[in-house]
Amino acid sequence: MKKFLLTLCMLFFFAASAIAGVNINTADLKALEALPGIGTAKAQAIIDYRTANGNFKSIDDLKNVKGIGEKVLEQVRAMIEI
Repeated sequence: MKKFLLTLCMLFFFAASAIAGVNINTADLKALEALPGIGTAKAQAIIDYRTANGNFKSIDDLKNVKGIGEKVLEQVRAMIEI
């Protein structure tokens, strides 16, 4: 029983860390590309924007990036963090 509970706790820990959002202030190109609606061009635009303007202060600031509108933002909102 102890082994089962330990295994269950470990699974919960790994599952919780897997659902952590992609930090748009630190994510690299590959991590950003993995988001739905974000391809190579938009991922690079995100990186270029934060390089030129500093870190995003809110998730809604993504709308300032060329090519990212409300539709794309809503697709990724639950998967990203600041």
